[in-house]
Amino acid sequence: MYKVCINIFYFYRFKLRYNNVKNQVLKRKFITNLILLLFLNLLIKPFWIFGIDRTVQNLVGDQSYGLYFALFNFSMILNILLDVGITNYNNRNIAQHNFLLPKHLSNIVGLKLVLAFVYAIFSLTVAFIIGYDKVQIHLLFFLIFNQFLISFTLYLRSNISGLHLFRTDSLISVLDRSIMILICSVLLFNDFFRTRFTIEWFVYAQTAAYLLTALITFLIVLKKSGRIKLRFNWRFFFVFLRKSYPYALLILLMSLYNRIDSVMLERLLPGTIGEEQAGIYAQAFRLLDAVAMFGALFAGLLLPIFSKMLKQREPIGDMVKLSYSLLIVPAVVVALSSVYYDGEIMSLLYHSNTAYSSDILGILMLGFLGIATTYIFGTLLTANGSLKQLNIMAFSGMALNVVLNLILIPRFQAYGSAYSSLVTQLFTGAVQLALAVYILKLKIDWVFIFKLLFYVGAVALFGWLSEFLSNWVYGYLLMIFASVVFAFLLGLISLKDLYKIIRYE
Repeated sequence: MYKVCINIFYFYRFKLRYNNVKNQVLKRKFITNLILLLFLNLLIKPFWIFGIDRTVQNLVGDQSYGLYFALFNFSMILNILLDVGITNYNNRNIAQHNFLLPKHLSNIVGLKLVLAFVYAIFSLTVAFIIGYDKVQIHLLFFLIFNQFLISFTLYLRSNISGLHLFRTDSLISVLDRSIMILICSVLLFNDFFRTRFTIEWFVYAQTAAYLLTALITFLIVLKKSGRIKLRFNWRFFFVFLRKSYPYALLILLMSLYNRIDSVMLERLLPGTIGEEQAGIYAQAFRLLDAVAMFGALFAGLLLPIFSKMLKQREPIGDMVKLSYSLLIVPAVVVALSSVYYDGEIMSLLYHSNTAYSSDILGILMLGFLGIATTYIFGTLLTANGSLKQLNIMAFSGMALNVVLNLILIPRFQAYGSAYSSLVTQLFTGAVQLALAVYILKLKIDWVFIFKLLFYVGAVALFGWLSEFLSNWVYGYLLMIFASVVFAFLLGLISLKDLYKIIRYE
């Protein structure tokens, strides 16, 4: 009996040490690849957003860009018909069962082509029904094709990240933007092309970049899977879609409450007022979209990691706390600094309607706190397969957003959409946090919560004090610097722990 007890003791001791080692390895993989991913995206995407996309809007005007922005979001809302949850389901599935890659790739490529046809027909039909004219339909056609290329590339990338080839995936994540920067730089910064530049050229440049990126990504996945044979296996299609449709519904509902604002602005307001208001809204939304991209990078890395940890029944509390700390701290700094310096930021970036769009920026950026929470806890719930609860949450968020827009847009125009977005993002983020704690029995760290609330108050104080400086640039930089330093002093982020994880052998 004594020997049995000793053996049991050593077995559980070994199991605990084994789990700790695996946890450290996954943390290290997350941190090191997150650093690479952030570096590449900080190198490329800000230049795309502020050097190219912003320049296009300033060049063609708010009305022309507003029309493009509304059509772009229209194509994004309906692009769930291209994916129907395939990418998220496949990422989770391949992360747990690597050997399925060759079989699924052969069948899913065929399925993606079928879905592309369905998406194009449905999107154009809806466009005719809601009254888009020939010019708008022409632009929408290319945006539809672009969405297919984006969706196809994201599916291919889900295989790469599912295999935990995060470095390869990181490089591909900036490839399309890099190509677009090269093409658009020639068009925008050459006098011959600049004087003739139209919003259509901007869309065509995107098409070329997305097409080349999709081709390169396909060749990489093909090399990992071996030779494939294109199949149109309808039985496989129906079985796969039955498994992935909850993911599709979730993405559709979240797309609606994230992207429908500009579409409703352009459609609900009369004449060119709607296009102009959508353009003004786009000025502020561009910055929210920029910082949200970095939250999406967290989600892309965390989904396969969370999926694997949950499948192997490993403790996830430390990974959740680590990832949330790394995202929510910069989210607080970005959100509050945008409130204090909204006017200065927008005047620096744009030529028209900046007094109007600056107020919208402050409102939208506060919603980033909810978005950051969604990227961590929504990803965790997706990895756990809690799709029913997530879909109920997303439906509630969509209904709330649409109702608020219907009430507020006719009266407050772009301001109405901004407040609708803020309320929706905070609501959905809070619900997902509560669901994750309840479903996965996460231990609530009250000390961490107190520190975080104290940190929010401190950052707000830093912002107020920084406004007393005569030069707004110095004030802004001082607020950022003080906020970052205080996050380390408060222990919300630990350089020592990060170093241990990165150096862990």
